[in-house]
Amino acid sequence: MENQIFQLQYAMDTFYFLVMGALVMWMAAGFAMLEAGLVRSKNTTEILTKNVALFAIACTMYMIVGYDIMYDGGIFLEGIALDGAASADALTATALKESAEAGFAGSSVYSNAADFFFQVVFVATAMSIVSGAVAERMKLWSFMLFAVVMTGFIYPMEGYWTWGGGSVFGLFSLGDDFGFLDFAGSGIVHMAGGAAALAGV
Repeated sequence: MENQIFQLQYAMDTFYFLVMGALVMWMAAGFAMLEAGLVRSKNTTEILTKNVALFAIACTMYMIVGYDIMYDGGIFLEGIALDGAASADALTATALKESAEAGFAGSSVYSNAADFFFQVVFVATAMSIVSGAVAERMKLWSFMLFAVVMTGFIYPMEGYWTWGGGSVFGLFSLGDDFGFLDFAGSGIVHMAGGAAALAGV
């Protein structure tokens, strides 16, 4: 019975992550439409191209290095990619064992791939904030280069300090030492995007 309850929890938590990630992904379309409406008509094509390209860059850079930095992984794509059903079953069995040892209480249990999707749409959202601020103020290729740095290194480091549980340059922990909590990215996503946008303007 406990195994069935756990599997239901695992499926529901994973489904919730995917649905909420899809809703956040729609924000990218909203940002693109907002920016297209705010610029002169001659720059509309560039703005739309920039928004599609930034999402592609964000997904690629976060997959290659960002997720690994944010969650202190060991190798490329560790914890995201699985080698078939045997690995998925082993992952579920390990999570079930850990949850049972904790008395099936506490935090949610979900697929690492769903977590990756949820996080990658947030990194793209942070970069979309920058895109709106520098519309008509920054060359396309300069923006794309900054998108590589922001989505591959800057945002993941900030995520590592908060959601990843790491220390800030080995000096202190935001969560343990200062009690900092960030629910749904108000600090990480919006402050990172806002600070980068301010620097870009």
